[in-house]
Amino acid sequence: MFCKNCGQEMDNNAIVCVHCGCAKNTGASFCPNCGAQTQPNMAFCTSCGGALSGGSMNSASGQQKSKIAAGLLGIFLGGFGVHNFYLGYTKKAVIQLVVSLAGGIVTCGIATLAIEIWGLVEGIMILAGSINVDGQGIPLKD
Repeated sequence: MFCKNCGQEMDNNAIVCVHCGCAKNTGASFCPNCGAQTQPNMAFCTSCGGALSGGSMNSASGQQKSKIAAGLLGIFLGGFGVHNFYLGYTKKAVIQLVVSLAGGIVTCGIATLAIEIWGLVEGIMILAGSINVDGQGIPLKD
């Protein structure tokens, strides 16, 4: 079996990939049968012909996340980590929220300004395509 996120060979009993840390059967870039690189929304691997489960790239909530929504959330509400909550990067989002609120009080707003700049940059990166997957490794839709 191969990791669908990084394409490295995995033990059949593994829960996560030891190379990239993604959970088993998450990701959409590589065939789990042969490890060949795949394209989004493919139903079958062009190398081995194996079925690619989740060919529609649906997440647990049933849909891909919107790149535009995530980017705009990052630009306008990035100081509170809202875009990362939306994309499923919960740990990073909580850090942004806590530093923005608690750190902003302690530093008279300097920490909040720094986190807002971080969110703005991430929002631009999402819209530019540098960040193009959600927290589960599922590609963002345009």
